[in-house]
Amino acid sequence: MAGYIEDRWFKKGPDGKRSIPTDRHGQGKRYKVAGIPGVRARSFPDKQLTAAKAWLAQAQTTSARGEFIDPRDGNILLREYVDQYWWPSRTGDPATLETVSRRVRNQILPFLGSSPLRQIKVDTLRQWLKDLEGVISPGTAVTAWGYLNNILDCAVDDERILKNPCRARTIKAPTKPPSKARAWTRERVAAVQAALPLQYRILVDIGAGAGLRHGEALGLSEDDIDFEGGVIHVRRQVRSVAGKLVFSLPKGNKTRTVPMSDYLAARLAEHAAVFPSVTVTLPWKDPRPPTTKVEAKERAPQTHRLLVSNSNASAVRANMWNENYWKRALAAAGVIPEARKVPRKTGTGNRPVYEAAHEHGFHCLRHTYASVQLDSRENPVAVSKWLGHADASITLKVYGHFLPEADGRGRQAMDAWFSNSPDSAPSSPDAPQNLGAITGNSDSLPGEGTALPDSEVAETASELQEEAA
Repeated sequence: MAGYIEDRWFKKGPDGKRSIPTDRHGQGKRYKVAGIPGVRARSFPDKQLTAAKAWLAQAQTTSARGEFIDPRDGNILLREYVDQYWWPSRTGDPATLETVSRRVRNQILPFLGSSPLRQIKVDTLRQWLKDLEGVISPGTAVTAWGYLNNILDCAVDDERILKNPCRARTIKAPTKPPSKARAWTRERVAAVQAALPLQYRILVDIGAGAGLRHGEALGLSEDDIDFEGGVIHVRRQVRSVAGKLVFSLPKGNKTRTVPMSDYLAARLAEHAAVFPSVTVTLPWKDPRPPTTKVEAKERAPQTHRLLVSNSNASAVRANMWNENYWKRALAAAGVIPEARKVPRKTGTGNRPVYEAAHEHGFHCLRHTYASVQLDSRENPVAVSKWLGHADASITLKVYGHFLPEADGRGRQAMDAWFSNSPDSAPSSPDAPQNLGAITGNSDSLPGEGTALPDSEVAETASELQEEAA
């Protein structure tokens, strides 16, 4: 098998023994392991011949299998690996990349950035998760864990480390506590809307009446509203990328069409009559100067007649609007506490500071729209399409609890089905009613001509017990 150990301090004499000192005798490391295809040579100090032999054997074996990973490649610090290798290879939506960068540099690198890749072990991750407790929310911890997992997966693929400690069986990844989307009452929606400036009240109608996200409502153009067809075309959103506003496709890069109620159509017409649309030009998707013809074409500015704009005839910046108008309206409606007064850094009086209100964001209007649609027994597939979800399973997962009396209607259906069975009454007080009726009558199962075999009955009973447990 290829590979050898070279003694750089002694060479063989006439008798074949290593007894003649070389020119390098006593300088540097004594033993050099080399000659293995695809493996860089490695040196070992004096008195570590045993370690050199072990390294040679392991390198020969793993190299022959094509699985050799040089542990020296894992000496690179996590911060250096992220900056030099992982981050430069990231591609995708600029705003998403901005979020990823912020998460990695705020929640991962301050804790683990100074650790070599090969020294990040399971116990290191346990301590990191403990350090994050109380610093960030569980949901943010889940996101940070996902990014670290991806970084270490890439390090494995780049042959920097042998395995990813995030995938160890003994460590428990952070989980986001279960939460339900909360819809607002009609009274709360009206109270918050009334506390907003007149030119922004239409945003509440758009959110609660059509389920648009905040950025989509801010990017809605007069040309997107089809009064004759009774629909709204959701074609873009306004978002911030690197501190600059841009137009981009809605979330998921999907446009959609939403039915428009007569009430919403009337409110939109009233708003347009009082606050004429403003023509706004913004870059498309990425505000950075293009470096190629393809980028120049993709980022070419677009101009749209926005339904809602700032007093200076520009697009509305969502985060500033939330702080200056939305939270103020929430406080006026009694949804969150009144603002605290904090001295301005410039010394020119005080500024209002409101508590965090993530659970009372503009998205609550979208939840309200979904709740009204589902409560009216609208088809979940249609609601999913109007909300812009990838498929109906997402809609049901997020908003399934808005479906009205789902369990009540199910019980009524089962009662009606059993009441129509000629053998619905048990043969004795101790006889099992439901399972006995199913297995004892060939007509008990809709669409089935024969009773269940004993093996399937046992399997069905077992599944019921597991589900109940």
